[in-house]
Amino acid sequence: MFYQPVLETSRLILKKISLEDAEDMFEYASDPEVTKYVSWEYHKNIEDSLNLIKRILSISDKEEVAIWGLYLKENEKLIGTCELNIDRKNMIGEIAFALGKKYWNKGIMTEAVREVIEFGFEKLNLNRIQARCMVENIASERVMQKVGMKFEGILREALFAKGRFWDMKMYSILKREYEKNREA
Repeated sequence: MFYQPVLETSRLILKKISLEDAEDMFEYASDPEVTKYVSWEYHKNIEDSLNLIKRILSISDKEEVAIWGLYLKENEKLIGTCELNIDRKNMIGEIAFALGKKYWNKGIMTEAVREVIEFGFEKLNLNRIQARCMVENIASERVMQKVGMKFEGILREALFAKGRFWDMKMYSILKREYEKNREA
């Protein structure tokens, strides 16, 4: 089991999601544009959101994974999620994220991912943090670039989702690169 702390940025509180967040999650997860490049289908009803939250809570109680809800400080509204899967043996973390369309292009996800990267390197002593996105997902790729990740290549047909195989772009940042960027 992994202890998941509350993290904070200038605009966000990153904390464990709860069943009370189902309506907020449904608001963004029911948008096919938001779910276009994620492995799960858009939510057709509030039950879909409740089921995902239950799955998130079950996973984060058992595995080496932190799945933070992204809450706006101004009103405590859930607007997305950011996940860190941890491979302690190899000291690697993998980040995945989703954000409501209303909050796109405002630097919010970049802010959240930076905070998760800092947590991974500073508190978990990871050596490498990586993220993948479908080749077509330019917005997620931009987030990875903005947080200092480097493009490593394309993993051919590395994900099966929504009835097909997807090519995935792989990005990563190493602890020494993160430390060098912080000093600059």
